[in-house]
Amino acid sequence: MKKWIKISLIFAFLLCSFAGMTQKQRFPKPEFGTGYAQPTPVTPEPRALALEYTDVAVLLIVLSLASWLAIRKRSRKGLLWLSVFTLLYFGFYRDGCICAIGSIQNVALTIFDPGYAISISTLLFFLLPLIFTLYFGRTFCAGACPLGAIQDLLIIKPISLPQWLRKTLGLLPYLYLAFAVLFAATGTDFIICRYDPFVGIFRMDAEFHMVVLGIAFLLMGMFVARPYCRFLCPYGVLLNWMSRFSKFHLSITPAACIQCRLCSDSCPFDAIDFPTEEKQSKQNRWGVNRFLVYSLFIPLWILIGGFAGSKAHTWISKANSKVYLAELLIARPEVRNDLKNLDVQAFLSSGKSMDVLVKEANEIRHKFDIGGWITGGFIGLVIGMMLLNQVIFRTRTDYQPNKANCFSCGRCMSYCPVKK
Repeated sequence: MKKWIKISLIFAFLLCSFAGMTQKQRFPKPEFGTGYAQPTPVTPEPRALALEYTDVAVLLIVLSLASWLAIRKRSRKGLLWLSVFTLLYFGFYRDGCICAIGSIQNVALTIFDPGYAISISTLLFFLLPLIFTLYFGRTFCAGACPLGAIQDLLIIKPISLPQWLRKTLGLLPYLYLAFAVLFAATGTDFIICRYDPFVGIFRMDAEFHMVVLGIAFLLMGMFVARPYCRFLCPYGVLLNWMSRFSKFHLSITPAACIQCRLCSDSCPFDAIDFPTEEKQSKQNRWGVNRFLVYSLFIPLWILIGGFAGSKAHTWISKANSKVYLAELLIARPEVRNDLKNLDVQAFLSSGKSMDVLVKEANEIRHKFDIGGWITGGFIGLVIGMMLLNQVIFRTRTDYQPNKANCFSCGRCMSYCPVKK
């Protein structure tokens, strides 16, 4: 026990030392009355750029190891220790930033704002997990994501949620993704980073309500395994799509399945598909008419969603600071005299005219109008496809991991009694 206490203290000291080295200058430079001029460094400090490429290299190595451990080595223990390293490095050491999840916003802003240029490291953080997932399944979730690792390590007694509840909550990541792209594309906010429940824990500097949210997710995750990953993560939507077409994916058993159901009992994420029963097979064959009806309704869902999104754009656009400020100054001119309102006072001191502010706000609101159609149409498409998926019949003879929802954590492999 004393040995572990010493190791913990050393680790904490190293973290504190690193934090101290990376802190910004707290006090202004001294003013000398002797004509001394503080020299300007000739060579810029390369540490930040070097760290960015180091992070990319570490991510590439971790993704490669996770894929090898899941597909070839079939080692749950190896994936577990790899996730511990990921949590320590990308989580507590690198403060959870930059991460693949938040990079969605950088990519969206790059596409819709010509004045914004994404860095190579950020683009690689976005692309590399998707490429690996397309070939090997969601091994990023298994060993390379610090947000997933901190939840996975705290699973104590997971419960199985009803299918209807999982399907309903499964709509939330699509909503989150749609609004995150909309807010980033209009230059409004990076809501994924702002409301990340775990970054504040990694950095130890979050606001109180975010600390409460992060702790709530961790406590919930003791019984509902990986709640953020399953029911909120926007990047998980993209991984879900890629993993469906993965060429090499984790398999439960290395040989013939003996139908023991141990893999199903061991999976805390309800990501194991059961063999198809004969009665269920006959019932699904009778659902051809429902399939055709649901297919024809998909365009209607898209139109309804797009129309609703466009109608809501006036209200949603108020999240943008310029739109909100313009409406505030028009509706309440007396707020100009409120010295405590820093946003208003900053605008007045900038020298910008009210006409310019209103023009900028109208341009942003127009973007929200177009984005509302696209966002609403996307959500309508998702709803239509989810309904259609309920009547799609797939024949299975063995217990198989669901490619879209499986996190490739390897628990099912370690429980399977079949050996090579």
